[in-house]
Amino acid sequence: MKNVIEIKDLKKVYPKFTLDIDKLNIPSGEVTGLIGENGAGKTTLIKLLLNVINKSSGSIKIFNKDLDKEELLIKEDIGVVLDNTFYPETFSPKDIDIVMKNIYSTWDKDYFYKLLDDFKITYTQNLKTMSKGMRKKVEIASALAHYPKLLILDEATSGLDPVVRNEILDIFLDFIKDEEHSILLSTHITSELEHIADHIIFINDGKIVLENTRDEILDNYGILKCSISDFDKVDKKDIVSFKKNKYNYEVLINNMSTCKKKYKNFVLDKITLEELMVLVIKGEK
Repeated sequence: MKNVIEIKDLKKVYPKFTLDIDKLNIPSGEVTGLIGENGAGKTTLIKLLLNVINKSSGSIKIFNKDLDKEELLIKEDIGVVLDNTFYPETFSPKDIDIVMKNIYSTWDKDYFYKLLDDFKITYTQNLKTMSKGMRKKVEIASALAHYPKLLILDEATSGLDPVVRNEILDIFLDFIKDEEHSILLSTHITSELEHIADHIIFINDGKIVLENTRDEILDNYGILKCSISDFDKVDKKDIVSFKKNKYNYEVLINNMSTCKKKYKNFVLDKITLEELMVLVIKGEK
């Protein structure tokens, strides 16, 4: 499988935080979800990929090109949507068109306005007078209108109502359907990733603690529930982490098929990505 992003020995050192990734390959033609709590390193990684902050060491390749040497060529093929808009609030879509056509050689004014028409966005309305959902649609239109190969999205649907979120997710799925385009999506709304992500990267405290396909993670990980008195019967080798509640234990396991046979008298539940995050981050080892 081809990779859209290849990372090796990447470090970004701050006084109180270090992002440290030995190796990471993000597959091409897929939606890759980036999860982790606030401060885990997700946004730092995205900023490094966009080269808006300097790395301490290591290498980043995007489209098999070295980011340090071919940044301008790489950025031509990347569309970006962030949690906070990077356009001045006084800008209208017409202003954005004027700016973007001077940045991207592939900028398609007609396509941009078509997307705005599809979104029912007025060309001359200032961003500050738009709802958050409308502003986000403008950003998505501008990200798509130069025909990027890769979309990098940082909390792109945060704060939006479910109807608008679903509408935007449909746009992303349409973007990816030809398998020639790729998406890296960082989000706190992990339920979205359970529906659209092909691949999951879980970052905690600046390190990757889990990376696999969505299906492998959701099929193999689970929650074993047992009484306090039965906890000692659980093989320690099967425990990834655990949480003690008032009346029972919740145990994170990563071998569902084996544990179903091994613990027939215990409750074994499928896991969500949110539950996985909580048990990895807050659970005891």
